[in-house]
Amino acid sequence: MSGHPLSAAALCDGFDVPDFVVNFDAIPGGGVVFGPGTLASIGHRARELGATRALLVTDPGIARSGHSERCVGYLQEAGVQTFVFDGVHENPTTVDVGRTVAFAADKDVDLIVGIGGGSSMDTAKGCNFLLTNGGEMRDYWGVGKATKPMLPLIAVPTTSGTGSECQSFALIADDHSHAKMACGDKKAAAAVAILDPELTLTQPRAVTAHTGIDAIAHALETAVCRKCSDVSLAYSRAAWQLLEGAMERVLTHPEDIEARARMQLGAAFAGTAIENSMLGIAHSCANPLTAHFDIVHGQAVGTMLPWVIGFNRADASAAETYDSLWSSGLEKRVRELLQAAEMDLSVGDLGANDESLVTLAEEAAGQWTAQFNPVPVEASDLAGLYQSAW
Repeated sequence: MSGHPLSAAALCDGFDVPDFVVNFDAIPGGGVVFGPGTLASIGHRARELGATRALLVTDPGIARSGHSERCVGYLQEAGVQTFVFDGVHENPTTVDVGRTVAFAADKDVDLIVGIGGGSSMDTAKGCNFLLTNGGEMRDYWGVGKATKPMLPLIAVPTTSGTGSECQSFALIADDHSHAKMACGDKKAAAAVAILDPELTLTQPRAVTAHTGIDAIAHALETAVCRKCSDVSLAYSRAAWQLLEGAMERVLTHPEDIEARARMQLGAAFAGTAIENSMLGIAHSCANPLTAHFDIVHGQAVGTMLPWVIGFNRADASAAETYDSLWSSGLEKRVRELLQAAEMDLSVGDLGANDESLVTLAEEAAGQWTAQFNPVPVEASDLAGLYQSAW
């Protein structure tokens, strides 16, 4: 492999990575633009899509950082009038999507841009479903339920976490039940994903830590889930190699653009692995912790991850995969990364008490991702897992 020093091929040089991985051949939607400074291409990309009026969806932090303003500038230079909705909240709900739709309803947009973390990109996708197909988010819970064409989407991640830019799913919580609804449709996938690692330089350390651990969880859960395939496993392995090797470096040297590029590419690969497989009980256990105790998603999933790896070793194939990823004890390595991120916390540290574990377990068992775990689980199994992590 060769090319620009910060190209996908160059960053994966030395890994056993198939060409289709570094070429992003298994992502849905359109193409991926990767490299420092590539945000400047967004105006050109928008015009290629025939856009003249864009809705830009982001959060207040990204607006303050100046990234969305730069994005608007590039779009307007290309003749694309841009309307900015910067009211995205973390872990978006049906209410957040509704507010975005209300803002966009009279703008007659022909392009949606999601810039920020996974919450911004998921909100942009959710808005796209309702603007084009009507109804409510729960109407699209599942796969392929949009019957009408959707607007082109440009996804611009500013964190290295969810990999939403490489997925056709919007993850939106029901505002009443707190259930995470995975609404997937190939028409919702980004027409263009722009991965510019320079945009991640402004992340606070805590955001770098939480999103990085989330991406690591994506790599490790997709590697063993029941929907794992040869394609998804290739992306999972590449994601783990990039993320594991860069996580500690990016925490101690946040200005290191190569480490930032490795994290962003690893997160995108892990997101592509999700698109081609699924997650497991680390995520199904994390969601109730987030809903009940207002815990950042990356922390919640990070707390559960080492315990889930140990639990899943009951499946011989999963144990073999774990050992192929890290021969000297994957649980130990994950804990080292959590410690480096100052995130090695128990479920009790997150606010749960002994009485709440049964409720958490019942809700976790009802999460969609639980059914894809390599070891089948019921609520009683998850109660025991929470107890161990508590």
